Amino acid sequence: MQTLAQDRNFIRVIILAFIAVLVIGVSWGIVRSGEPAFPSERSGEYTARLGLSIDAQIQSLQDRLRSNPEDWQSYSQLGLAYLQKAREVGDPSYYQKVEEALNKSLSRQPDDYAAVSGMGALALARHQFNEALEWGERARQINPDRAYAYGIIADAQIELGQYPEAVDTLQAMVNLHPDMSSYARISYLRELHGDNSGALEMMQSAVDAGTPNSESTAWTRTQLGNLYFNMGDLEHAEIEYLRTLNDWPGYVYALAGLGRVRAAQGQMDEAINLVTQAINVMPMPDFVILLGDLYQADGQLDAAQRQYKLIAAMETLYRANGVDLDMEIALFNADHDREPEATAALARQAFANRPSIHAADVLAWALYKTGNYEEAGLYSAQALQLGSKDALKYYHAGMISYRLGDNDQAGQYLEQALAFNPHFSILYADEARQILEVLQTQGENDDPSSTAP
Repeated sequence: MQTLAQDRNFIRVIILAFIAVLVIGVSWGIVRSGEPAFPSERSGEYTARLGLSIDAQIQSLQDRLRSNPEDWQSYSQLGLAYLQKAREVGDPSYYQKVEEALNKSLSRQPDDYAAVSGMGALALARHQFNEALEWGERARQINPDRAYAYGIIADAQIELGQYPEAVDTLQAMVNLHPDMSSYARISYLRELHGDNSGALEMMQSAVDAGTPNSESTAWTRTQLGNLYFNMGDLEHAEIEYLRTLNDWPGYVYALAGLGRVRAAQGQMDEAINLVTQAINVMPMPDFVILLGDLYQADGQLDAAQRQYKLIAAMETLYRANGVDLDMEIALFNADHDREPEATAALARQAFANRPSIHAADVLAWALYKTGNYEEAGLYSAQALQLGSKDALKYYHAGMISYRLGDNDQAGQYLEQALAFNPHFSILYADEARQILEVLQTQGENDDPSSTAP
């Protein structure tokens, strides 16, 4: 396997995390990398390897603690079980239970690796990336030979825009333990640097390294489908989503991914049905926004507004459980033309807290919506600095250039966006094509050589 140091030569060319689920950078507290919740070997007594569901694990640990309330190891494992439960059902109210259980463990054993690294995972889920980095570093100091903490550190570094540091951290992680978690994170880092073929290779390795029919493997295979979708490869995206649903029937992330494929194929009724199925099982904000956008694209404007109105209640729930949603809400508001000035301020705060290329892109788009095109252009350039082949970022850059009057640059960006993924957005793909056509027509009319003598 190539080292990350070697990958740097390609470049110019992860998952607890809590990355994007359906659209990278817009996650609401869900682990992107498929990281299992248990960093301690002792958890083997409770893990799914023995066929226990997460609810059975929680019940077993609660029973144990009733018998022995000073069992700090069981407290740490209970906290991690609650974290896995939050991941599986999409309910952030479990984060309070996670924190309480882990703090009870730490009050009895301050150097419990499982509890310390679990606090890092919780901080990632809440988008508290500076805190996650601190917990991850503390866990690494406790035991530098365990790989789990390196994943927490790398996830935090990526979200904080510390990309060279993340490369080094992930190299150390894969050296210690080349497995699903390390492969998935390397895939994400390659994707961020525009190496999509390398990203696919590593995500396939992550899938192959997973336990058959486990939730983590279903998550990772869904990410493989998302990679294909983001590259405009609907055929392979569909294959991966269907494989996931075959192994894990009703898996909500695969249902939503397949819904996006059906929308791109023009099968809007089926797309709406698939995303509705996902919401009926797990009403995640990402799914609700996606369904609203599908309704809007289908001309069902009242139905779209009903979905969008749910986001405010969901935001309240997430924030009440400690999740920082500034970046996610700023993007939603900018996309749906809500309170432009307040949204720009929110995006600016998000970028200050997590200066990643994703936050730079959201700030650029929020500034664009206020008419501040010059400053928007500065942040858009930051968003493109790693060479990510992210169609949405190039669409944003194209629209900003268009408003700045740089039609040649606007045309190049929009052309690249559609080349990367012609189905990149339910809201914007058609607009990108329309404006590109206008720009190309203007270019032909302005070209003297295009006029017959």
